[in-house]
Amino acid sequence: MPHGVRAIVLEETGSTNAEALRRWQAGEGCPFWVMAARQSAGRGRGGREWISQPGNLFASHALQTQGSPAALTQLAFVAGLAVYDVACAPGPIASDALALKWPNDLLLDGAKVAGILIEAHQHPARGENVVIVGFGLNLASHPQEARARSTDLARHGRRLTPPAALEILAERFAFWQQKWDAAHGFAAIRKAWLSRAAGLGAPVAVRDGQCERRGIFAGLGEDGALQLKRDDGSIECIYAGDLFVRPCR
Repeated sequence: MPHGVRAIVLEETGSTNAEALRRWQAGEGCPFWVMAARQSAGRGRGGREWISQPGNLFASHALQTQGSPAALTQLAFVAGLAVYDVACAPGPIASDALALKWPNDLLLDGAKVAGILIEAHQHPARGENVVIVGFGLNLASHPQEARARSTDLARHGRRLTPPAALEILAERFAFWQQKWDAAHGFAAIRKAWLSRAAGLGAPVAVRDGQCERRGIFAGLGEDGALQLKRDDGSIECIYAGDLFVRPCR
């Protein structure tokens, strides 16, 4: 039972996010975790497939919190800090090797090692809200043919089993969630996240569909928006898209 919170451990499921939702709708009380050894229909942001290879971590956390868009956005940064800490757990790592990529990825030596998917739902009968935070962390292997360059912890000599990774993840998520819930709220989370951010202060491109914006990654707004400094010095706030640390040609 990770960090005193119920954990439902399965051999296989379609998606841990979908399984967590199904169990909550059936009456499972929050908070709880769902972890599976295998996923047959893992999902990433934007409905993209999450390739779920054995030996990696597939887990979802169901919790009740304010369901506003701002709260959901801020919770993504809480989750990012937690999974960053999991990757640090096997031992010391170069400070520039790990980085959080806006809005919801973890990079190791510039390649994707983890992703986060946050979904909010309302129970049609009870009128209650739930937030489900899904994590995919490449522990033992990574997809060879993926949309973005990826890697895994084992390739870098960092070995964790899925149960051990979940134990650390649950503890660190609770730690950062408490900071978020405390009086200093998102300010503390934003400061910690930016200190681990990929591309901060550098030229970046953000793509959303066919639209691409370029500028300098200047920081995060109070609502979690990426602040893009344009050539004329103005700041544009971006709420969705794929970040490229070096602008694509």
